[in-house]
Amino acid sequence: MAVQHGIWKIGDKPQSLTSVRLESELLLEEQIAKDISILNDHWLLIGRQVYTDFGKYIDLLAIDASGSIIIIELKKDKTPRDVVAQAIDYAAWVETLSTEKFVQIYADFASKYGLAEKAFEQAYKAKFGVAPVEEEVNSSHQMVIVAAELDASTERIINYLNDKASVALNAVFFSVFRDGESQYLSRSWMIDPVETEEHAANTGRKGEWNGEFYASFGTAPSGRSWQDATTHGFISAGGGRWYSKTLFMLKPGDRVWVNIPGTGYVGVAKVMDHPVVADDFLTDDKIIHGQYFTAAECGEDDAEYFVPVQWLHKVAVSEAVNEVGLFGNQNSVARPRTPKWEHTVTRLKDLWSIVD
Repeated sequence: MAVQHGIWKIGDKPQSLTSVRLESELLLEEQIAKDISILNDHWLLIGRQVYTDFGKYIDLLAIDASGSIIIIELKKDKTPRDVVAQAIDYAAWVETLSTEKFVQIYADFASKYGLAEKAFEQAYKAKFGVAPVEEEVNSSHQMVIVAAELDASTERIINYLNDKASVALNAVFFSVFRDGESQYLSRSWMIDPVETEEHAANTGRKGEWNGEFYASFGTAPSGRSWQDATTHGFISAGGGRWYSKTLFMLKPGDRVWVNIPGTGYVGVAKVMDHPVVADDFLTDDKIIHGQYFTAAECGEDDAEYFVPVQWLHKVAVSEAVNEVGLFGNQNSVARPRTPKWEHTVTRLKDLWSIVD
């Protein structure tokens, strides 16, 4: 069933804003192209009207921090069958592309629209804080259909492909409301985009997973502290569902290798319990040096979540292992399936004398 939106202005009495038709979906494409966060704060737009090898153009192309490529197609005047088929057709082409091709796509995009970051690697680092890993770029892909209105037929097709064919396909539609001279966009996702990201990652992985988890532990002078983590036995993530959601892959007994982005690997630990929110973990008996937001302060989605661990080996930040060829990723927790991850675990076991 198609979702219906309404917006009310708060006052002495709720006042419903007038729903108006979007002038054109080209205008919607313009708005998304100017600010991709309209769809997702954690995407980097890398192309617009991307020419394919079979003579058609992808409306918008984006990438997330895990290297997943997002094909964004506007419904426009196409039928549900046509827009879905077109998105899948584009995905089949995107899947064959090399990292060098995405570098060129972004270079053309940056040149045409006068972007500050002219190179793909430069833009990726500015957005995600780390350089792209070649093996991770295009490791999975997602398809997103954007529409001013979403009909029931499109919903049925998308649900079927997600449930039966393991296709990471989602849809988002926008409603427009007017308040005096101002107009407002209201967005609604058909499927939680976090679920689509996980779906894409699970279906896009190549190779066997070695059973070892990777964790990225971002630190900052005013943020989480490695000293806290080693003293109180935890890894953590927060600041949005994109960052904290992967912690929930961990269960008691799992082993996780911890990397501080830009610094190196600092420890390996055994997971002792399931993730808990900061409000429950930060008890009065813990002396804390870092800053961790609670659900009471900023809500459950943006709060910090903690995974209790027992450290099997840990080192000071000054002794972090940072070598060429070691795996790195922006996800708070990951199950890497690349040869680089196998090499990383083997190398760290040797350096830290870890015996299974």
